[in-house]
Amino acid sequence: MKEQIEEIRRKANEEITNVKDTKDLNDLKVKYLGKKGELTAVLRGMGGLTPEERPVIGSLVNVVRDELESKIQEKEEAFKKQEMIEKLEKERIDITLPSNKIKRGSKHPLNRIIEEVEDLFVSMGYDVVDGPELETDEYCFERLNLPQGHPARDMQDSFYVTPEYLLRTQTSAVQAHVMMENKEKAPIRVICPGKVYRRDDDATHSHQFAQVEGLVIDKDISLADLKGTLEVFMRKMLGEDTNLRFRPSYFPFTEPSYEVDVTCFKCKRKRMQPM
Repeated sequence: MKEQIEEIRRKANEEITNVKDTKDLNDLKVKYLGKKGELTAVLRGMGGLTPEERPVIGSLVNVVRDELESKIQEKEEAFKKQEMIEKLEKERIDITLPSNKIKRGSKHPLNRIIEEVEDLFVSMGYDVVDGPELETDEYCFERLNLPQGHPARDMQDSFYVTPEYLLRTQTSAVQAHVMMENKEKAPIRVICPGKVYRRDDDATHSHQFAQVEGLVIDKDISLADLKGTLEVFMRKMLGEDTNLRFRPSYFPFTEPSYEVDVTCFKCKRKRMQPM
């Protein structure tokens, strides 16, 4: 049996030396070291040996197995190294070549307008304040003088997530947060841009749109300040020849309340359109 084991060693070493690729190497590993391999077959045939021969043959088989496993591993690592070299050579990139022009995206037009509005109000001394889009009923309605059952709620068919939380219907909720957090009772001058959500059956309206609301609280503030601010804002956005017209209106959370019309940016002074 020793001669058989030595013959297996000789043949295996010769084949490992001459093997050309990883696939053939794996086949050799199975052929000699697998569950049905030649060395395993030798171990299974040890039942016919004498008790004195078994440890000798078993030890020799283990020596040959360790030797073949070591050589197969070395060969495997050599193949992997060679494959990596070939891959790197194949994928070599000349970094001195000029790069291809990368197509870059651009900001959404709506985001550009919002940033333009923010820049304008910041230049006038306002802070830009953000708030959560998932808001509580308390801040979205109650603190804006719209209690449960108020008819104005019917005008804003809202997306409620739970009885307490909903997608905000206006950024006025941010103003409520700002006023509640103003413990020092300092003057407030903020704008609150952001997304708001209302259900609407009209196919021309989206369930989501953008609002920019402003809040100023200070001494000696009057309607003249509001009118002057809106004139600066609209002339910056629509052109210097834009005019405004104030119309008394009703809103449950402001008194007095006004709606504002501006001259049409297309036909200019031929008609007015609401803000």
